[in-house]
Amino acid sequence: MPLYCILVLPIQLILALSPPPPHLATDGSDGFEGAREEMVTSQLMGRDISDQRVLEAMRRVPRERFVPPYLIGSAYDDRPLPIGYGQTISQPYIVALMTQLLRPLPQGARVLEIGTGSGYQAAVLSKLGAEVYTIEIIPALAKGAEARLSGMNYRTVHVKEGDGYYGWKEHAPFDGIVVTAAATHVPPPLIEQLREGGRMAIPVGSVFFAQYLMLVEKKNGAATTRSVIPVRFVPLTGGHEPER
Repeated sequence: MPLYCILVLPIQLILALSPPPPHLATDGSDGFEGAREEMVTSQLMGRDISDQRVLEAMRRVPRERFVPPYLIGSAYDDRPLPIGYGQTISQPYIVALMTQLLRPLPQGARVLEIGTGSGYQAAVLSKLGAEVYTIEIIPALAKGAEARLSGMNYRTVHVKEGDGYYGWKEHAPFDGIVVTAAATHVPPPLIEQLREGGRMAIPVGSVFFAQYLMLVEKKNGAATTRSVIPVRFVPLTGGHEPER
């Protein structure tokens, strides 16, 4: 079974906060259409991504706008890329898989994301018609993502700087929750904020040992979990998840 991973780099890359070159369009008509379609065809449809809404969202979000300028040529590679501060933009397949795991996600669904990063996952969720509430604990990344998403007119994405372990209670309950960093356990506040019948995609495990992408479903007020695939994510920090 393949191990899909999120690359961990210790060096801070200040270029991650630099705005993308102005010639890049926001509507996908930017010269990357071929690379984007190849990503969808080979990396997503060629595996197990079959949800047509997810595939269309991945086609519509210009991934090159969410990577540092010096990595634009690698934006559609089948791998994670560094965005600074020891964080990454996830491999396209992982973004699509975590999004697909939330299905069925109705139009106008309320979705919580823990770990905004560059804002790419939030943008994909927004293209599904979701109202997205995303939390980033690293101030510079939160500010950069908020400016980027606002500049690209993602008006249904709301960015908050803070500790995602505790969720965003005032906007709960959520139809879906995506956690983009590995926790040692499923945070109880997130289970509480998940709507009855809702789904959460979260990597669980130690940074030094095995991690698994878990699907959490809330039924009759209780959470059930199942393992999806082995993964490797950066650790969730803050709250009861100290940096390891």
